[in-house]
Amino acid sequence: MLIAYWIVAALTALACLGAGGLKLIRPYDQLKGAMGWVNDFRPWQVKLIGAAEVLGAIGLILPMATGILPVLSPIAGIGIALIQAGAFVTHARRGNEQQMMIANMVVFALAGASAVLGFFALS
Repeated sequence: MLIAYWIVAALTALACLGAGGLKLIRPYDQLKGAMGWVNDFRPWQVKLIGAAEVLGAIGLILPMATGILPVLSPIAGIGIALIQAGAFVTHARRGNEQQMMIANMVVFALAGASAVLGFFALS
């Protein structure tokens, strides 16, 4: 179960680090051109979403890897799943971002699997 957790958690963390890091590093105006949904949010909200994704990715890996409060890793998976659910709703509301909705569903499934596998790995 632990090997399965690490595989799924690594994939989820990479996706979140990439997406969240992009939101943190790129200026708001550049994001507006590349991501239509950004227009619905203020700059600080987009940065907050990016920070939550990056912290979630770190939370998936670091606690389980160090053995310090490993229960935080599956909780991070739940948090990432919630972020992805919110992203799915945002894209669905906009109505023209089906590819992003599919990506959100994939990361949601990976995050959920990370949470379940993490809890099983702990027991």
